[in-house]
Amino acid sequence: MVVARALSRSLLADQVKDRILEGILSGHYPPDSRIVETQVARELGTSQAPVREALRGLQALGVVEIAPFRGARVRRPAKREILEAYTVRSTLEALAARLAVARLARADLRTLAEDLDAMQAAARTGDDHALAEADARFHGRLVELAGNPTLEKLWRSLEPHSRTFLTLVVPGADPQWSADLHVPILAALERRDVEAVVEALGRHFDEVSQNMARRLPDDEPPDVTSLPRRGSGR
Repeated sequence: MVVARALSRSLLADQVKDRILEGILSGHYPPDSRIVETQVARELGTSQAPVREALRGLQALGVVEIAPFRGARVRRPAKREILEAYTVRSTLEALAARLAVARLARADLRTLAEDLDAMQAAARTGDDHALAEADARFHGRLVELAGNPTLEKLWRSLEPHSRTFLTLVVPGADPQWSADLHVPILAALERRDVEAVVEALGRHFDEVSQNMARRLPDDEPPDVTSLPRRGSGR
């Protein structure tokens, strides 16, 4: 089930979209898996219409692929696409950091520190999902603190790819390494050193991109006659 609890009949499509995306990010719907409209509608206690609209919204984000007579599947993006998304995210987060530093309150720094603590705890126990969730909260808070809705909207259009495919398509990455990448970012934020924050973010994305470039399978020639091939992603 996407979510056990039922939703009201008046549920809007964006709420359904959030629930489906939650299922994708949690691993309930891994890359290449089908998302059946009737099943989702039944689980969420709504009609198929908002589910269909939600899936179209996820298709626009590049998270879902819809094919005639085959329905919706979770996309497995190409290696090049994932690496390009990280390059754009790096630029957006550098801008967010420049805007956010002057706005940081002590409570904001405490919350970011709690996110980092959660990453470290998840790394110690080997909980990849909890680590990915805490990682997403950390970066999401930094972008929110910039106070620029347009920037945040652009960032959120890329974040599902980064979180989903880093944790589900590229398994086996060192969780402690991933958590530790955020330590210098927080340290620079606590010093309110804008250039140090930007530099730490740049190193973070460079290292992650290099790691993914080594671990992701090379792109296959496009096949316009079929949906993406099933595979382990290793």
